[in-house]
This record gives sequence, structure tokens and C-alpha cells, in this order.
Amino acid sequence: MVDTMARLRAFLRTTRLRGTLPRPPAGSFDGCFDDCSDDDVLLDAPDHRLAPALVAAAHGAHEPAAALLADTRARERWEHRDRYTSRLAAFARSRPEWLRAWHAADPEDPDGRLVTVRLALDRCWESPDRAETLRQITPMVTEAAANSGRDPVPWRIALDSARGRRAGHAEFERLWAEAVRRDPHHYGCHLAALRYLAAASPGAHRECLDFAETAARDAPEGSALRALPLRAAFRCLTRGGAGAVDRARLHTAADLALALSAAQPAADPWPAELRNLLAYVLVRLERRPEALEQLRLTGPYATSFPWDREADDPLGRFLQVRDGVRAAVAAEVPVRGCGGRGSPAGRGAH
Repeated sequence: MVDTMARLRAFLRTTRLRGTLPRPPAGSFDGCFDDCSDDDVLLDAPDHRLAPALVAAAHGAHEPAAALLADTRARERWEHRDRYTSRLAAFARSRPEWLRAWHAADPEDPDGRLVTVRLALDRCWESPDRAETLRQITPMVTEAAANSGRDPVPWRIALDSARGRRAGHAEFERLWAEAVRRDPHHYGCHLAALRYLAAASPGAHRECLDFAETAARDAPEGSALRALPLRAAFRCLTRGGAGAVDRARLHTAADLALALSAAQPAADPWPAELRNLLAYVLVRLERRPEALEQLRLTGPYATSFPWDREADDPLGRFLQVRDGVRAAVAAEVPVRGCGGRGSPAGRGAH
């Protein structure tokens, strides 16, 4: 573990701004989340299970990643499988050697194929001709989903692909039915559906919130789906929809996420994105003391989302907001909500 941590820290020194390489797990920062200095804060840190797989991949070894994903499949830990697949695919974009070695060693491994499909989707997404390039990989996406068994993650990828291809409602509903048949409360699949609804009807803020609230209401206690209304609230607040819905619904979405955050350990990478997004929304709702508490709980773990939606340097934006909220709460003076690129708030004027 000591050698692994040393290698992690070495990678960090060259990748601090973009956060594409591993970060140390929560145990490396015990006690610092009450007052983390700027230099302690890391971007998009992996948890203690993913970090060793990324370190090994950086050295060309695929076996830890293969073992990690095989375990999520065997134990049906679909939320972890979804997140780990996305992170491994993101890593493979700049360091693909380990993934090539994986395919050479076992071309039929369903976990290796899943990472490859996710990687192909991510690459197509940034193409200027996104819809056409996504159509070209549709057979690969379809095959992965058809052979997925009980795994909903390939269907989540298929849902994302359908949105990018601007597929019709009938096709999307067919994919959606297959996804929820495998896991009726899978967060990633519901997030894909929320994004599809938002893309199909950009002004449908109330409809998006309706969908998210229904999913959260039907989800079991502690499910990640309890945070789906927070995503819908974020969209309302950032896409001009705040006036289209009852503001009380936005506060309720934040309350649901607060309860979910309270059940998670402090200064831990796994709930970091939830807490970063929750802090953002709470600032926009002018609930600054609660936002400060979420920033305290997230400790040294900043995430690219949501800060990359309004700044090219998400880590720097996180630090600006954190400093601004701390100062505002201490002084008990109003603080401006998070703003867009180039706005006063976007330059740290909280």
C-alpha cells in the first residue's frame, strides 16, 4: 500500500488541473476535512478500490481492473460497476496500452468489452459529427447490451448512445424497458433518461423534475436515485428553468440529497460528486451554511462536475466557491450564486 500511495502521489504532481489520473483514498487525509488547505484538495479522486486498478493500468497491467469489474458483476454492484467502467474508459483515452493487453489476453471478457464500448461512446461524443459517429458504433453497443445478462450498465451506455444519435421516443422507450427490467432503481440509467428528456424538450423543466421526483419517491431508502431530483434542480437553476417550477420543489430536491449525504462517510471519494453538486445547488438557493457543511464533508475531494460547467479549471472554481462561502458565512453577508463563465461569480466574487 505504501508503494501504491507513493506512485499515486507521483502521478498527481503532473495531472493536478485536469484530474485524469488516480488520487489517494480517503484514509490518506484523515482529519483534514475540517480545514483542508488548497494544496490538499484533489480533483476526481478514485476510491480505495479503483485507485490500485488505475495505478496498475498506468504501468500497463490490466489484471487489477479486470478483477475489480469481475467482482462488481459477480456481486451485482451495478452502481459501482457503472462508475468504475466510466473511470477506466476515461483513463484508457490517454493510456490505452493496458486495455489492448486485456483484449489480447481475453478477447471475450465481458468486462473488457464493456470498457471498450464505453470508451468508444466517449470518443464519439466529442466528435463534431456526433450523431453519425455514434451510428457507426451502434452494432457494438447493441451487441454488448444484448449479451449483458442481468447487467444494466450496457443498457445505460445504449441509452446514452440513443440520446447522442437523437433516436426517436419509441427506440428510447424500448431500451429503457430493457434497462429497468434489469435494475428498476439504477441511477445511471435514470440519469440517462433524464438527459434524454431534457435534450428532447429543452424547456421541459417541470417534466424533468416530475420524472426525477417519481424515481426518487419509488427508490428504496439510501438509493442513489434519491439524488436524481438534485440533478433536475441543477438543470433548472442553470438552464433558465428556475422560474418555471415552484421553488419549493428545488428546496425539496436539496433536502433529499442532504439526507443521502448524511448517510455517507465524511471525506470520502465515493459521495464526493453528490456533495459537490449539492453545495453548488445550495449556494444557488442561498442556503449558505448548509453549503458550507457539504464543502466541509467533502473534505479534499473536489469533482469536475458541476464546476466544469462554468470554468475551464474546475478545481480552481471549486476553491473559489469554497473560499467565498466560508467568508460569506463567517461575515453573515449575502453571497452571489454560482454564475456562468466570465460572470462576476465565475471569477470568484462570492
